[in-house]
Amino acid sequence: ARRYGMWHHVDAAWAGNAMICSEHRFHQGTLKNVDSYTFNPHKWLFTNFDCNVFWVADRRPLLDTLSILPPYLRNEASDSGQVVDYRDWHVPLGRRFRALKLWWVLRSYGTEGLRHHIREHIRMAKELTQWLEDDDRFRLVAPTDFALVSFSHVDGDTATQGIADAINVSGRAMITTSRINDQTFVRVSIGQTRTEQRHVDELWKMICDFA
Repeated sequence: ARRYGMWHHVDAAWAGNAMICSEHRFHQGTLKNVDSYTFNPHKWLFTNFDCNVFWVADRRPLLDTLSILPPYLRNEASDSGQVVDYRDWHVPLGRRFRALKLWWVLRSYGTEGLRHHIREHIRMAKELTQWLEDDDRFRLVAPTDFALVSFSHVDGDTATQGIADAINVSGRAMITTSRINDQTFVRVSIGQTRTEQRHVDELWKMICDFA
């Protein structure tokens, strides 16, 4: 990207939340050549929609592109560089105080509390993955690196979709389906604030019952 003068952006929308745990940071590799990096705490860090965390290596290109300085927006603190005017970091001039939501989450759980929940979600996802691997009715569609488990029924799309439909109609859990290489598969995302082992156990029982 740098060779061609392109902006190099890393969008770690969901998985970026797991980077608060040091053992998972190897997934993102080196970021030394990245211009910007972002992830969404509302996707896995218990923050209400919407909240995005955004870093830039050098803020000057953003300011050069997006700054507007009519007289009525100028002030001594901004002109002297004592404060950062985030209005110059994005297209809208005004914005909601999204950072307050994230601040309350950090104050409520603490960094170790958040790490505990992330690690528990990943542990439960790995356990569900192992159960699927041990059952010859199912096949994994992708590795379970974090807390998203993707699998299908060996009998094909109809059987796979049937599992998802039956679980969702039951009202006891909610899962989604998608398609890759013309194949339907089930997506189980474990990451809700109050998800516990008993919920994953019950989900596994439903998967088996509806298979």
